[in-house]
Amino acid sequence: MITVKDLDKIYENGSIAVQALKNVNLEINKGEFVAITGASGSGKSTFMNIMGCLDRATAGLYILDNETIQDLSDNELAEIRNRKIGFVFQSFNLLPRTSALKNVELPMMYAGIGGKERRERALDALKRVGLEDRVDHKPNELSGGQKQRVAVARALVNNPAIILADEPTGNLDSKSTQEVMGLFKKLNDEGVTIIIVTHEQEIAEETKRIIGFRDGEIILDETMKQGLKENN
Repeated sequence: MITVKDLDKIYENGSIAVQALKNVNLEINKGEFVAITGASGSGKSTFMNIMGCLDRATAGLYILDNETIQDLSDNELAEIRNRKIGFVFQSFNLLPRTSALKNVELPMMYAGIGGKERRERALDALKRVGLEDRVDHKPNELSGGQKQRVAVARALVNNPAIILADEPTGNLDSKSTQEVMGLFKKLNDEGVTIIIVTHEQEIAEETKRIIGFRDGEIILDETMKQGLKENN
């Protein structure tokens, strides 16, 4: 699903160059449930942005679902984002005056899908996340956990190759956190490939594989199996 080879990212600020990623090599297979961890400044957010086609690597190879990414134009990257990647953010990023249903329909509007199909697919996505009885509710009428489930439904609606979730439980209380993580586990059991960026170790340990970054390099790659860690 994802292949990364010799990936570097350098940010230049005048005469100062900061290497955010250094020779990163990684493979993530279809159907995996992965946590990307690391302290602030470790490179995990930079890596997430490149995986999500929101930024470009300075050097190296990135292949997503059999498509080579690094040489694509900005318009082609935007198409890849809409077609192959579902995003879930810490702040939900829902339109405040718009119903749950219309929020979920939004990616399909960009994809040019007709109104009838948009509604059917959005209703199905909301049903998958257990919110079929909240389709007409606006974000201010939903709990934090429900808002994030709407965001997950929106991420699912175009049947993406992967879901990228950036600190998806960061604004949630413990009950809503477990609700959302349970949803991710259910979706992964259904075959959805999920990558979560988190600084919370207890969240990372609920996934099936932990990849740790420090100073722009991968320092940890552990498979989680039945509560046990297996070093790769």
